[in-house]
Amino acid sequence: MADVATGAVVARAVDGAGAAGQGAHGGACLNCDTALIGAHCHACGQAGHIHRTAGALFHDILHGVFHFEGRTWHTLPLLFRRPGEVTRRYIQGERVKFVSPMALFLFSVFLMVAVFGLLGGPFGPLSAEDAASMAKARSDAANQLVKVEADLKTLRAQKAALKAKGQKDPELNERLGDLVSEEAELRLVTKGVLKPEIKSEPIDVEKAGLKTGIPGVDHVIRHAAANPDLAAYKLQSSAYKFSWALIPISLPFIWMLFLFRRDVGLYDHAVFATYSLSAMTLMVVALSIAAAIGAPDGLIVLVLLLFPPWHMYRQLKGAYGLGRFGALWRTVALIVAAYSAALIFFIFLVAMGA
Repeated sequence: MADVATGAVVARAVDGAGAAGQGAHGGACLNCDTALIGAHCHACGQAGHIHRTAGALFHDILHGVFHFEGRTWHTLPLLFRRPGEVTRRYIQGERVKFVSPMALFLFSVFLMVAVFGLLGGPFGPLSAEDAASMAKARSDAANQLVKVEADLKTLRAQKAALKAKGQKDPELNERLGDLVSEEAELRLVTKGVLKPEIKSEPIDVEKAGLKTGIPGVDHVIRHAAANPDLAAYKLQSSAYKFSWALIPISLPFIWMLFLFRRDVGLYDHAVFATYSLSAMTLMVVALSIAAAIGAPDGLIVLVLLLFPPWHMYRQLKGAYGLGRFGALWRTVALIVAAYSAALIFFIFLVAMGA
């Protein structure tokens, strides 16, 4: 539940507007000192009445998790029944009625992390073999963390020595930065929140045909092949952390679908992509919960296959005012684009050192 609460708090920060409390505090805004002319400051938007009680704080937490400013329960039904309508209305200016796309996306990602940690994915919890694999990945991460910490200590000593002489070594600083990043990721991996899905045996890069001839890429592949469990663990961790990158990656593909439409722009496409990604993330969350309570695998697979194209078609048709044929061919193109964006996202994660 902590991840859900965190997601709600972050989403509310992105979405803006806090709940008003009890007790008047004079005629000036306590945030920017502007004279108040209503219930909220017209300059910064803060409520004119605030509270400082423990009960009110608890109310804010419950409000953030379960009400999401009262807009969640207005947004979600439309997002799944008429996704094109909520997208179009938000773009056209109806902002107060709906949760903003980015706030909903952040909340859905936090919710997915929480559900995956508690229940597993859409195909249920870990098997005994997977649990053993995850335990080994955590153990490997802990061992590698000891080595990374020792390397960091050595490099920091070298940097301090160079600094004492008034010298700098850009390459040493770069290696130090990489190790600091790796140390932070390994600490997250050792907590065991994410679940590896790759066998722990090392992979022979030559036999598997994974050698590209590009030194930098081959180095990353060799590093991952030496410990696939740990690499999968870190890849999943980075996927959550950089999930926002799917939005800018998707934009060029959506833009190309409307290349000759002058009445839509990148902002419209960004709202479309973010709401779409939120819906797909929430679908996975719902299927994970369904799997945990005993839903058959066949039903889950059927939803995974049919819901995304149906939702894309409905959203394209409603958001951009398309006819059936225009929405249909763009849905097919968007499905292809989604796979392309997923591949680019994977390459991005590898390039980031996942």
